[in-house]
Amino acid sequence: MRLRLILISLLGYVCYLSSATALTYKLHAHEFACFFAHPQEKGLKLAFYFAVQSGGSFDVDFSVVGPNEKTILEGTKERQGDYVFTAKESGEYRFCFNNEMSTFAEKMVDFEISVENESKDAKLPSKQGTSPEQTSALEESILKVSRDLSTINRNQKYFRTRENRNMSTVKSTENRIFNFSVMESLLMISMAGLQVFIVRFFFQGARKGYV
Repeated sequence: MRLRLILISLLGYVCYLSSATALTYKLHAHEFACFFAHPQEKGLKLAFYFAVQSGGSFDVDFSVVGPNEKTILEGTKERQGDYVFTAKESGEYRFCFNNEMSTFAEKMVDFEISVENESKDAKLPSKQGTSPEQTSALEESILKVSRDLSTINRNQKYFRTRENRNMSTVKSTENRIFNFSVMESLLMISMAGLQVFIVRFFFQGARKGYV
C-alpha cells in the first residue's frame, strides 16, 4: 500500500513538473503553420524541439514569437533544433514553421513543445512519520530520473531523425538507379533497332546495285 502511494505521488509530481505536446505534422508547399503554448505564469521553462523527417532538403524556416509579438527565436533552412528558454511573460507563445520557400515539396516535421515547472516550492505530498530529509531525497531522485528520461528521449528522437533521413536517401538512390536502368535498357533497344535498320538498308542497297 505504501509503495502504491509513493508511485501515485511520483506520477503526480512529474505531471506537475512538465506538460508537453509532441506531434508530427505534414507541412505542405507554400504553407505557414503555427502552434501555441500558454504558460500561466512567467518564469516557466519552455522547451522546443523539431526535426524535419522527410521532404526537400530536410530543412524548414521556423520562428518563436512571444506575447506582444516579440520574436524570441528564428532560423532559416534549419534541419532540426532543440531550444529551452524562460518565459519572461505569461500569455500566448507562437511556434511557427514556414515552407513558403518550397514550390512543391511537402515536409514531415516532428516537434515537441513542453512547459516545465521547475519551481522549488512544489512539494511531494508527505505522509505522517516521513522526515523532510526523506522527502527531499525522494524529490532529488525524481528530478534525476526526469533528467535521464529527457536525455533518453532526445537521443531516441535524434536517431529516429537520422534513420528517416538515411531511409529517404536510400529510397531516392534506389529510384535513381531504377530510372537509370530503364533509360539504359531503352537506349540499348533503340541502338539494336538502329543497327538492324542500317544493316538492312546496306543489304537492300547492294541488291539494287546488282540488279
